[in-house]
Amino acid sequence: MVARGRFGLTDSLHVRARSALFDVYGAYLRGRGGAATIAALVRLLAPLDFGAPAIRTAVSRMVRQGWLTPRRLPDGPGYALTERAERRLAEAGSRIYRLGASTWDGRWHVVALSELPARTARDRLTSSLRLLGYGPLGPATWVAPRPSAGLDEVLAAEGVRARVFHGALDGDDADLAASAWDLTELGAEYAGFVAEWSARLSGVDAADPAAAFAACQRLLHAWRKFLFRDPGLPEDLLPTPWPGTAAAAFFDTRTALFAPAAAEFVDGCLTTGRKTA
Repeated sequence: MVARGRFGLTDSLHVRARSALFDVYGAYLRGRGGAATIAALVRLLAPLDFGAPAIRTAVSRMVRQGWLTPRRLPDGPGYALTERAERRLAEAGSRIYRLGASTWDGRWHVVALSELPARTARDRLTSSLRLLGYGPLGPATWVAPRPSAGLDEVLAAEGVRARVFHGALDGDDADLAASAWDLTELGAEYAGFVAEWSARLSGVDAADPAAAFAACQRLLHAWRKFLFRDPGLPEDLLPTPWPGTAAAAFFDTRTALFAPAAAEFVDGCLTTGRKTA
């Protein structure tokens, strides 16, 4: 028997619907006003096999968590990204699509926590720091090759104070990188990503709007997981050859292949039922 939560749906379904909504808002809706009605969101997520109850529950949770805010739209009640969500998705997007120059000045951005929060808050903090590109050197010390604009917000959200500074390592930078991140495992996961998704996408019709959208979103969801693992280290600190380079090229080319039909599907979902003068 499947365990069910208070809303009659599995908690894992809620989490997956929430992730799918983040992906849709980040990849498509941010560039289309950043808001959509529930009806449009239900149409958008239908090819991903999410029903209206799961989407409504996920949206409600995202409102309570400060990611979405209710907004009256021309088509009816809807939900828009909050400023906090805009900042987080902008940073995530720049890393997903590698929009900024990956520069490194030879110094590490160090975060030394003044105290460790309770277990649940610590787990959230760990997840958030990894998403921002920080890796642990110990329970209370994190490093990244460059500072994140979202760090202060993450620390404040958990009520944690920290000493934050830039510093050059008196030692081997590659050794420090290998201590904070398991690059061997990460490289193997990149290679596995290419192998798995080459097979999974081989039968998808790139001209079918709904199929192309579903393919793009599932590929994005799988690729986004690397944000928790890959901090964007400079090339000279990475093993050679680095499988992440080939994986990024694969993600880019496949996304571009499905993009036109996927955009057609999104635009159709957003305009269906729209009131006209």
